Amino acid sequence: MHKKLARRHKRNGKTAASARSVVALQRKIQRQVARADKAHPMRESERAPQTGARNYPVPPLPQQHKRKPGREASITPQPLFDAPYYRGSAKLAGKVALITGADSGIGRAVAVLFAREGAQIAIQYLNEHEDARETQRAVEAEGRQTLLLAGDVRRSSYCRRAVQQTLRKFGRLDILVNNAAFQVHTARIEDLTEEHFNLTIRTNLHGYFFMAQAALPHLRSGSAIVNTGSVTGLKGNRNLLDYSTTKGGIHAFTRSLASQVLPRGVRVNAVAPGPVWTPLNPTDKKPQQVAKFGADTPMGRPAQPEEIAPAYVFLASPQCSSYITGEILPIIGGYSGG
Repeated sequence: MHKKLARRHKRNGKTAASARSVVALQRKIQRQVARADKAHPMRESERAPQTGARNYPVPPLPQQHKRKPGREASITPQPLFDAPYYRGSAKLAGKVALITGADSGIGRAVAVLFAREGAQIAIQYLNEHEDARETQRAVEAEGRQTLLLAGDVRRSSYCRRAVQQTLRKFGRLDILVNNAAFQVHTARIEDLTEEHFNLTIRTNLHGYFFMAQAALPHLRSGSAIVNTGSVTGLKGNRNLLDYSTTKGGIHAFTRSLASQVLPRGVRVNAVAPGPVWTPLNPTDKKPQQVAKFGADTPMGRPAQPEEIAPAYVFLASPQCSSYITGEILPIIGGYSGG
């Protein structure tokens, strides 16, 4: 009996000694980290690096507020879409792409890179004719043909007509990029009118559905649909209740449609950008909010359209993403956890 008690006391003594040793080690490490923090304090500038091929604008941006639907030529600084350091390699040679909302922003940048990769481009837009002609000039400077398609994607008859016009012009359709969108913030659900909610839903969801429905009968095996989602569809946004709802719906639409049309040999994916400097934001936010746009990302700035567009090339190209469908690709300027 005495031997058992002795062994137990011995074990308890070792356990206590081990615990004291761990505590001492933890406190030693704690003191070492405190000294390191004092010697090398974190600076905000360390969280806002320039990682691209050229330097991009960082907040504070000029305060501004523009009228809907927004002209790219009127915002400062001008969004960067031409990607001068991007070299094409015929990833989309011989293909035809129909891109909605292609007059400005992400849509324009995608049109330019698709053209640089060899595709002919149908440029769909609402009524921003000057911006659309600038996209047309940029695409044709890449040696590709274009087709301008002004109209409202909320109308199924227009979407069918846009697809038919593309087929008449180019004789085929290989890629559909659903990108057109409407966004205006509302701080309280009580202030989100039915008219406002319906316009967002019909533009951002019905427009994608109608375009996909019109295009799919003409997409052959090897074709692709790329939808524009959003980080708001992944994380939500308190001031963009309707917009976030549509973007989450687009992500679900992408995954569901991908499984439905895979037997046809058609892939469907989405890009989910974080803040991107396009006309969408200076036409939505207050001037003081525009000045800080994108500052809360780990990159410390909004993306430029040319930084997002290569993801669309990747998802549209069968050489790059033949085994990828039903995926949502976030491009949000870094993970902000931790």
